[in-house]
Amino acid sequence: MKPTPGLRRQIIQSLAVMALGIICISVIGTYVFYAFAITYLPGSISDTMVPSRVELVWIVCTIIAALSMAVFVAVRLSRRLITPLNSVAHSLREVAQGKLDARAPLDEQAMGETAQLVRDFNAMAERLQGMTREREFWNAAIAHELRTPVTILRGRLQGLAEGVFTPSNALFEGLLRQVEGLSRLIEDLRVLSLNDSGHLEVQRVRVTLADELDTVLQAFAAPLAEKGFHLHKKLDANLQVECDAVRIRQALMALLENALHHADPGELRVRLAQTDDLCHLSVEDDGPGIDSALTSEIFEAFRRGDPSRSRKNGGSGLGLAVVKAIAEAHGGHAACHASGTGSSFVISWPTRVQAPES
Repeated sequence: MKPTPGLRRQIIQSLAVMALGIICISVIGTYVFYAFAITYLPGSISDTMVPSRVELVWIVCTIIAALSMAVFVAVRLSRRLITPLNSVAHSLREVAQGKLDARAPLDEQAMGETAQLVRDFNAMAERLQGMTREREFWNAAIAHELRTPVTILRGRLQGLAEGVFTPSNALFEGLLRQVEGLSRLIEDLRVLSLNDSGHLEVQRVRVTLADELDTVLQAFAAPLAEKGFHLHKKLDANLQVECDAVRIRQALMALLENALHHADPGELRVRLAQTDDLCHLSVEDDGPGIDSALTSEIFEAFRRGDPSRSRKNGGSGLGLAVVKAIAEAHGGHAACHASGTGSSFVISWPTRVQAPES
């Protein structure tokens, strides 16, 4: 994009051109007038301080010409100033009325700061419209995720109340699983809300992280085996890490649940290692893989690599967003490396808390 000269510079240039034009009209025009008058109308020039009729005509014409030039420059300058401001003001009123798709047109002749104002307003309106769409998407997605377990709970409880279902341990265990699913969904939403507001705190303590993660892997061993997964773990048993062990366990649980819901049965590799001052926790599966174009947004809430497959296999769509939030709360990041034969999810964070600079 071609840079636009600054507003101050353009105003100075316009005023300088106007002043130069008026000076030229006054000085050069006066020289030409008297040269013509002396040559062809010598009697029309006054010898006193009082100007003659011809000189008065010339003075009036000079004033009119100077005023015309000043008005022309002022109108042209004000148009270049006011037009983008009016377009922004009009678009602001439309946005205030709920028309979030309103954009201010950018005039090619707009001056530097006013042109930048139009661009900044359009960027703000675009961001606001995107946030509104995201909020609507979130509301619809949350309602969708809550609807299924609530419907199941309502149906089962109503059946128990009306005597349609016979109370049994299996029935109550099913109801308990639905409640646990709701609890996890609510906790995931709470984590994401705290992270978005910058209030997701982690309690860092120095722990042997392999021991903490091994408890999660033992709990998932049976569900993974039932789905046909062969768990391979490679955890650095000597690695001491400053982290919130509860949150890291939560992140690993989310990654394993993601594999249960979306990965093809096969080998599932969990690794914990250190590189320089970073700790890396990764979960790698054998497929079906993720489109490389989706890896940049796979950690956003309710984003799925294959929506049809996700609807079939379940999952709230919040797990990977929680993983990213936990990694960022530790001062790290989350990444997804995808290929045609599998996917690898990695979270990395500093092994030690950086001391604040004094």
